[in-house]
Amino acid sequence: MRVNPRVLSHSLALDGLPDDVAEELARVAHARPIKAGQAVFEAGDPGDGFYALIEGSLHVVLRGEDGEQVLAILSPNAVFGEMSLFDGEPRSATVVAVRPSRVAFFERSAVYRFADDHPAVYRHMLGIVGRRLRASNASLAARSLLPLPGRIAQTVLGLADSFGKDVGQGRTLVHHKISQEDLAKVVGAARENVSRVLNDWKRAGYISRISGYYCIENMQALRALATI
Repeated sequence: MRVNPRVLSHSLALDGLPDDVAEELARVAHARPIKAGQAVFEAGDPGDGFYALIEGSLHVVLRGEDGEQVLAILSPNAVFGEMSLFDGEPRSATVVAVRPSRVAFFERSAVYRFADDHPAVYRHMLGIVGRRLRASNASLAARSLLPLPGRIAQTVLGLADSFGKDVGQGRTLVHHKISQEDLAKVVGAARENVSRVLNDWKRAGYISRISGYYCIENMQALRALATI
């Protein structure tokens, strides 16, 4: 199924390209629905192109004998699998839908053909890769240097950036349901320890729960905790 180029040309995948180039590149993409629990691709699959998330929510995970670690939570407009454009290596992680989602797939050979005539596309994709590497470095630094409350704060703030809704009086609702177990997988800790930190924050008035969603009541306090 083809993607509406006007919808996709305003996504993070193509934002920053000239409007005519973005819209034309969007025409090479194909839309694909993903059921909740279904993998977009698995670690080890061929790296045959990159994706943009149109709607829904995805988890990037690493699976091993000791369980599963959530590397990232993707919101609409996120780009993923872009390294395949440069190295053609197999996928390094698995991407799974946590609710019904829709993605746009850009096949590598089609992108190459288009980008050979529009070099700005290569520069744009390098910029996306650069931002991803910076984010990965920041995440690794946080895991190494921040105590558990700081790692949880950084994760919650990241979710607020992607899914946050201003509900007034300086409060931000994280409009994405995430379990304590998933938070534990992201920060690399036991669920019981994550639960203890969250309960402490509720008592301190840093966060609350509204209809199953976390609400940040004190953004400044979480930012202070997340600072290395």
